[in-house]
Parts: sequence; structure tokens; C-alpha cells
Amino acid sequence: MEKIKDEYEKRKEYYSSLVKKHQRTIALISNLRLVIFLVGVVATIFLYMIKRHFLSVGLFIIFLSIFIILVKKHNKLIEEKKYSLGLYQINENSMKRIEGQWKEFKDTGEEFYEEDHNYSVDLDIFGRGSLFQWINTASTFLGRKRLSEAMKKPCKNISEIYERQEAINELAEKLDWRQKFTAEGVMASEKVIDIDDLFKWSKDIKKFYCSKSLRIIFKGLSLLSIIVLILPFIVEGVPYYVSSFAIMINILILMWKNDDRAASLGTIDKYEDSIKSYYGMIAAIEGEVFKGKYLKKVKSNLIDEEGNKASKYINKLSSISEMISMKRNAYFAIINIITLWDYHCMFALEQWKNQCGKNLQSWIESIAEFEALSSLAIIKYDNPSFVLPKIEGDLLNIHAKEMGHPLLTSNRVSNDFKMEKPTEVLLITGSNMSGKSTFLRTVGINLVLAYMGAPVCAKEFTCPIMNIYTCMRISDNLDKNISSFYAELLRVKKIVEATKSQSKVFFLLDEIFKGTNSVDRHTGAKVLINRLREKGAAGLVSTHDLELGELEKQSNGKVKNYHFREFYKANKINFDYKLREGISTTKNALYLIRMIGIDT
Repeated sequence: MEKIKDEYEKRKEYYSSLVKKHQRTIALISNLRLVIFLVGVVATIFLYMIKRHFLSVGLFIIFLSIFIILVKKHNKLIEEKKYSLGLYQINENSMKRIEGQWKEFKDTGEEFYEEDHNYSVDLDIFGRGSLFQWINTASTFLGRKRLSEAMKKPCKNISEIYERQEAINELAEKLDWRQKFTAEGVMASEKVIDIDDLFKWSKDIKKFYCSKSLRIIFKGLSLLSIIVLILPFIVEGVPYYVSSFAIMINILILMWKNDDRAASLGTIDKYEDSIKSYYGMIAAIEGEVFKGKYLKKVKSNLIDEEGNKASKYINKLSSISEMISMKRNAYFAIINIITLWDYHCMFALEQWKNQCGKNLQSWIESIAEFEALSSLAIIKYDNPSFVLPKIEGDLLNIHAKEMGHPLLTSNRVSNDFKMEKPTEVLLITGSNMSGKSTFLRTVGINLVLAYMGAPVCAKEFTCPIMNIYTCMRISDNLDKNISSFYAELLRVKKIVEATKSQSKVFFLLDEIFKGTNSVDRHTGAKVLINRLREKGAAGLVSTHDLELGELEKQSNGKVKNYHFREFYKANKINFDYKLREGISTTKNALYLIRMIGIDT
């Protein structure tokens, strides 16, 4: 772990020095640009005033050329500084992740939160302190969405899971590539937006603007407008109203179907920074050699039917978006009128769509898949002790050695865990705060990671393909007029219904039916456990109801008892959070009540 921290620290310091170097150069170029501008203006005016007109124009062109070169250099340096700053931030976040400070990360994935999801709420998949907040490095909306989908809808195909494991393993070793790929995405600072409008735009081809002859006509009109505009100034006798007439004609042309053009141009203008990032990210993927089958397959989506690379087309789209972005400058309205700029942008866009618009969604989805896999690769790189699990069919066989909760770092306690036929249900008892609920979440979140193809927090881990369902964090809903007990019943009903339609259900039930009296709770829990077991489901149940421990004998070992316990040292309560066989024999409720100052 120290070696990994040192690598991140070294990279962080390198990019910090690079940012400072860029800042110094930017300041120098800015000052030089100002000097060139002032000297150029003064020299041009001076030469003009002393009647050296030809020299004045020549000098003006030279200084203007130097000024433009410096502006371009300045802009390029700003981009390079932003890129280096992104890499600095990536390494700083990597340090925080290792040191357990990742809960400071702003992106919690809360917009992917689904209250009624089978397990994501109970297993802390989204929100503050979640799996998403811990590992996500995706910066594009689709990349973040793809990662969230992998968490909510884990893969159920064993061969695909192993392909993803191979991909994640390979990407884990490509630290430099992963960080530079991520930095390209960070450059856009893409807001949390749905990009469906971009996909719809890419497939909506407007035939009017695809006409080659029309493009030639408008190029001619633009050239004619420029000639007519300057004609009165260079040809004696040509009235100035000729120029005015040409401008009026062009304004009328621009007004025709302006709203339609504005919508199309506005869509691309909105995504200008994102498109630049897409180009950088696609170029990074195209420029890297991958060995794994899954990575090669995703990369192959970036080549069209004719063998052309996606980066070529995205770069062209980026150039067009830069043309469109010039319209943001109020002074550019004059150039638009003279050259019919909007039409030329539309011709270029529709030609682009006609060539490759149908492939845009597939290309961006490939970026998203690489972002999701790169996020999961962080788990492997940062936690070399984590293991890639074995996935073995539908037969109930869960085996874990030194399994811990991946989101716990300094306070993590590992346990060995085994669940195989004939055992179908583990009944976990224990006193308050002893670790029952955390253990259920530990099993659940590691299964989620396993089905994503990611490493799990264990030295060994084997599991079958199962559908995870939980009933742990249950609260009332005032808006729907649902009590916490009824909400729990609805959750339980969902699990029971799943056993009727799905091949294998794995359930995690925490203190089931806690909202009712002890007699009904005991009876209800017993009936539910037996019903789920009879339907072929398997899972873990935590409870304070010690009498449920009788199910082990009644079920002939199909229900097995485990427990957590506390111990006292110097009259203080302590927990070791270690899983043990058998029923709990300790209680601590009265002790905890006295601890908060209430006499018993």
C-alpha cells in the first residue's frame, strides 16, 4: 500500500510543478502579447501619419500575424495547464481514496438513487459514503450512468463476468493511460445532463442542407456579398446603397427557417467542450494496445464499416462546433450577415451527420464503457490484496476467506464465510452494535462487485449467480401514507414474488418484522424463512429473536446458526466483530441504556 501511495504522491508533485510551469509561461505570453499589440498599434499609426502607407499596412500585417500566433499559443497553454491540473487532481483524489478521505468527493451518484431498487439503498450503492462515491472516476454523464447501471444491474453471464475481470485486471496495470484518459474527460467539466438530445440530433438528417449544389450556391452568395460590400470602396461611381441592399438580402436569407437552424446549432454549441473531450478520450483508446477480449471488442466499435477511425470524425465535429461557438461573440453577427455563416455551419453539420451520425451514440457508449471499467480498475490497483472471485453456476456455494467490507478501511474486520448445501439460510444473532447488519452488507456489496467483474474485499471468494434482494433500511412514507411496518411487508412481498419468477434469489433480511409485537414477529419470521427456503431461495437473516435458533434443528441443518458477541474489559463494552458458529448467549441492551445515563 505504501508503494502505491508513493507513486500517487510522486505523480501529484510532478503535475503540480507542471501546472506552475504552465502558469509562468502563460503570464510571459500574456505580457508579450500586450507588448506586441501596443507596439504594433503605435508603429502602424506612426507610419501612416508620416505617409508611409504601404510600410504601415505591411507592418500591421506582420504584428497582427505575431499577435494571432501568440493568442493561439496562449490558448493552447491554458488547455495544457487545465489538463495538467486535472491530472494533479486525479492523483490527489487517489491519495484521499487510499487514506479513507473519499467521502469528501462531490460526486455521490445521488441522481441514480432508486428508492424501490432491490438492494442499492440497503447496500449503500449511491449517495454519501457509497460504493459509487468511492470508486467513480467517470466524468461524462454517460460514463457515470454506465457505472451506475453496472451496479444496479450486475451481469448474470459467467463468461462475460470473466471477460470483464480480464479487462479490469489489464486496465489496473495501465495507471498512466487510465489517468490521462480520465483527464481528457475532466477537461470538459461536463454537467450532469442527459445527452439524449445529442443522440436524437445525430440521427435527424435534414436533407435540405445535404445538397451539394446548394452548398456551392451559398459559397457563391457569400463571395458575392463580400465583393458587393467592398465594391463601393474600391470602384469609383458604385453607390453605397448597393452594399446596403446586399446586406438586407442576406438578413432575409438568414431569417428563413432561423429557428430550425438555431436549434441544431444550439445543440452542438452546448456540447462543444464535451465533444472536445470525446475526441481526446477516443484518441486515447485508439492509441492504446489492449490484449483482453472485452477491451478489444469495445475498442472495435470505434471503427466504422469502411475502416475509418471514430477520432477522425469526432475531430471534424469538434472543428465545426468551434465554428459555431464563434457566434457567441456579439461582433460576429456582422460576419454572419456578410458570409451567411449559419448556413455554412449547417451544411457542414448535415454532411457530418450523413457520413457518420448514426455511429455517434455507439462511439460515446464505448467511451462510457471504458470509463466504467477504469473506475473498477482502481479497486484492483489500490487494493492489491483484493481478489477476483470465482463464479460457479447456479449451485449454492458461497465461500469467502478473510472477507471484509470494501468501504471500511481503518476499522475493517475480516471474516471467513461459507454457505453451501444443505445449508440454505444463515441465522445471525448477536447483541446490539455487534456487527450483524454490517456483515449482511459486507456479503451483499461483495456479491455486487463480483457480478460487475470487479475484485472483492477478500483473499478468496467463490459464489454462484444469484439475484440479490434486501430488506434492511425500512422507513415510513408520509407522502404515500405507508407505515414502516407496511413498507417492510411490501418489501417482503417483492422478495417472495421474485422466488416465483427468478431462478435463484439471495436475500438479506435485517431484524425482520421489528415493527410488531414479539409473538407476531417470531411467528412471521419463522413462516417467512421457511417459505423462502422452500421456494429455493437462500440468504442471511439477522435477528435478536434467539428462539428462531430452533430452526436449525427443525430444518435438519438447512438453517444454520451464527452469531456475533461483545466482551467487557475494565467495565467497558468491546466488540471484536468476529463471526462465530452457534446462537448468541450475550445481551447488552441494559448496559447501553445505563451508559447513556438512564438507571435500570
